[in-house]
This record gives sequence, structure tokens and C-alpha cells, in this order.
Amino acid sequence: MLNALNILLWIAQGILFIAFLLAGYMKLFAFEKYKLTAQDRSPNCGLGLSKATVTFLGICEFVGAAAVIVPSAMRVATWLTPLAAIGLAALMISSAIYHLKRNEQVYVQFVLFVLAGFVAVGRFHH
Repeated sequence: MLNALNILLWIAQGILFIAFLLAGYMKLFAFEKYKLTAQDRSPNCGLGLSKATVTFLGICEFVGAAAVIVPSAMRVATWLTPLAAIGLAALMISSAIYHLKRNEQVYVQFVLFVLAGFVAVGRFHH
């Protein structure tokens, strides 16, 4: 049972790592594309965020992506992994609020929130 749980946790951590690395990359290195994508989804809303805010969110996503996997993989300061997962879950709550205000779907935010919660609980107890 414990091995199966550990495998599921690693899969969840891998998904979180990839998702937040890609999201952070888009915000940090492809701001104009990110802005156009947001405006295409909700043409009447604009982006609604400054470039500085988007950059800050991108940095948070990059750091969160690294922190959700690297400490566990390196077996150093493993207590950082569940804390990073909590941070990513909080980021998904704020992201869901932002997207709901724009009348957009929040399926991705919900799935990432659940995965982050699973990792946080699983790694605290594992």
C-alpha cells in the first residue's frame, strides 16, 4: 500500500511540476502571448493584471514547480515539498477566483488544486 501511495504521489508531483513550469514559463518569457490568450478567452475583460503581477505569478509558479519535486527527489529538506504543494493550492484558489470573475472555466485550477492537496497531505504523512 505504501509503495502504491508513493508512486501516486510522485505522479502527482510530476504533473504539478510540468503544469506549473509551463505556466510560469508562459508568464515570464511569453507575456505578450499570455496576454493575447487571456484576451481571446474573455474579449470584454482585457487581461486585468499588470505585467509586474504576471511576472510575480510566473516566479511563484517556477519556484513552486521546483519546490514540489526537487526536495523529495534529492531527499534534502523534504518538508519543503508539502509546503510548496500548499502554496500551489493557494495559488490555484486565487487563480480560480480570477477566472470565475472573468466568467471562464476553472476545471484546470480545480484539478491542480486537488493534486496539490493530495501531495501536501500525502507528503506530510509519508
